[in-house]
Amino acid sequence: MRRDVQRIFQESQVLAAQAGDRTAFGHLAACWQPRLLAHARRLTDTSDMARDVLQEAWVDIVRGLPRLRDPVAFPAWSYRIVTRKAAQAVSRIQRTRRTAHDLASDPGQARVEWPEAEARSDLARVSRAIAALPPAQRAAMGLHYMDGFSVAEIAVALGIPAGTVKTRLMHARRKIRAALEPDREGDSDDTQ
Repeated sequence: MRRDVQRIFQESQVLAAQAGDRTAFGHLAACWQPRLLAHARRLTDTSDMARDVLQEAWVDIVRGLPRLRDPVAFPAWSYRIVTRKAAQAVSRIQRTRRTAHDLASDPGQARVEWPEAEARSDLARVSRAIAALPPAQRAAMGLHYMDGFSVAEIAVALGIPAGTVKTRLMHARRKIRAALEPDREGDSDDTQ
């Protein structure tokens, strides 16, 4: 029940912000900033890039908010904007890297090292398993398990069909399970 009251309050904040209430928009931004930043971080892999992406996304959110027809759709709509901005930022970085690679003829790929003490912890193992997922699967997992989005909300946020969301979640779960239980690799139920 608490979640329903919170959603209703957020929807009222969206309506008030659409009507020009700056205080309501401030409350809305304060509520959604951490969630949207976490989503941007999942998509970009760096905190600095995530902050830049979110800053650009807030500009689009502010501009587009008056045109949002249904305040219930605000969460998925705002996540979709962040997703689009993150994709653009990652694309720019990839183009820059390709150009640098072509100029230097040396990719110089960086490798992430995990501290030995962290590797012993279960949380670190889960974090590494999630970090190893492709960005699309990592985004779906984060929206579902960390942000509590339904499959339909994830579909809207990422701009993909609900069936694709389900497939990404299924594959992500399998990959995480395989990473956490390496001794069961030969015992997999992925025979289909």
